[in-house]
Amino acid sequence: MPRKTLTPTISVAAQLSADEIRALAAEGYTTVICNRPDGEEPGQPPLSELQAAAHESGLAFHHIPVSGGQFPESAIAAFGEAVNTANGKVMAYCRSGTRSTCLWALSQARKAEPAALIEAGARAGYDLSPLAPALAARHGDNA
Repeated sequence: MPRKTLTPTISVAAQLSADEIRALAAEGYTTVICNRPDGEEPGQPPLSELQAAAHESGLAFHHIPVSGGQFPESAIAAFGEAVNTANGKVMAYCRSGTRSTCLWALSQARKAEPAALIEAGARAGYDLSPLAPALAARHGDNA
């Protein structure tokens, strides 16, 4: 499974299969975050199958779907909570990894410098520069 590392504990990937989710536990992952709506496109594995694979493997599974380039505050907060309460490595996935990377950056912006988040995204192959204003606004809002 191709994956991209954002931090030593956070990785992102494109759509995972049930077998790939099962393999994550052996690699030290403890949490899986799905950022795709169920049934987003034909051929996508059903969410129930992926949740079952995670639970069978002892992995926490969070479904935080986003689409259309929209990142509602509730999804950002849920992503941050899932990351902050994980007891090990986290794998987040969507169709390409982009949505997961954006949610990660937005969820971390209050405590991390926007430039560092954009740089981490770039190292993983994701251009987060369009999020710079949102990251800066969140960083300035330490509430």
